[in-house]
Amino acid sequence: MSYRIDFNRPHLTGKEAHYMYEAVSKGKLSGNGEFTKRCQAFLEERYGFRKCLLTTSCTDALEMCALLCDIQPGDEVIVPSYTFVSSALAFVRAGAKIVFADSMRRNPNLDAEQIEALITPRTKVIVPVHYAGVACDMDRIMEIADKHKLLVVEDAAQAIDSYYKGRPLGSIGHLAAFSFHETKNIISGEGGALCINDERFIRRAEILWEKGTNRAEFFRGEVNKYGWVDIGSSFLPSEVIAAFLWAQLERMDVIQAKRKALWERYFELLKPLADEGRFTLPDLPEYATNNAHMFYLVCHSLEERSALIQRLKDNGILAVFHYLSLHSSPYYTPRHDGRELPECDRYADCLVRLPLYYDLELSQVDEICSVIKG
Repeated sequence: MSYRIDFNRPHLTGKEAHYMYEAVSKGKLSGNGEFTKRCQAFLEERYGFRKCLLTTSCTDALEMCALLCDIQPGDEVIVPSYTFVSSALAFVRAGAKIVFADSMRRNPNLDAEQIEALITPRTKVIVPVHYAGVACDMDRIMEIADKHKLLVVEDAAQAIDSYYKGRPLGSIGHLAAFSFHETKNIISGEGGALCINDERFIRRAEILWEKGTNRAEFFRGEVNKYGWVDIGSSFLPSEVIAAFLWAQLERMDVIQAKRKALWERYFELLKPLADEGRFTLPDLPEYATNNAHMFYLVCHSLEERSALIQRLKDNGILAVFHYLSLHSSPYYTPRHDGRELPECDRYADCLVRLPLYYDLELSQVDEICSVIKG
């Protein structure tokens, strides 16, 4: 079914095809070429990551994190239940037991105050997910991790160009993963990045990234030959993907400014309805910035949400719900410890995402809000 106003449309800056042709004409199409290096340097310099490695997806970046954290069968990893499956899957593939954390009442991020009660002698990693690009309480999370000698992997899939107390998200935990999927602010169709903030992981990350070889060191002239030295996989994307991404990164500030303007218009028009108690709007803690990744409402019930989505569809507008709680998923229900996670379930039932993409017009936001007002 087609809609007058889609939920998402990938934005093209106009330079993507040009840079992709440039990559092809140079005859270097496999990964770790000029465009890969440009993208990685851009992210390192703009956000202060010690090392950034492009990946074929955020899932791949998270799988690299699981390898770098040396997850062994039976290790425990704390993950919010209200998140995409990749946040947990990367660690499950390494043999970990996932211990799900509930969300906060005020927003879908994991409740940092619940973390300590979930820690056991087998706990190894905490995975905060910055939902909608809004920061988790990273000071509290890092304090708990330091106290219990745990690693922190930031799932920053939605959090490019967003900050916690002035610090870029993805630069605070030991490791971080970003997504450049076509639904994100900055895109390459499929794509991601592993960001490393702890020096001890850099050398091994490069080896994992290069299929278990020390090839990166060889090309830098640090060794006179390279070979198979560790496990790994083909995590790096082709130069064609990196070239596409470079066109997006060049225009990041323009893209972000437009998305923020759309987000602000939604908030301005819908706040009176929220003040009447019709629904709740996104909550932005004082410590967090807004990168305008998404605009969502939280209805009072599943029935109210379903009715709202249908009303928008009837008017040619596609709005969608988001995650189902992972602890209630067919795969993980038999493995979950039985705890109820009411906030995760509330967001699963009541949260609805509204259209938000660069090519959306302010007049279309006005129309969407008019339909919501009814």
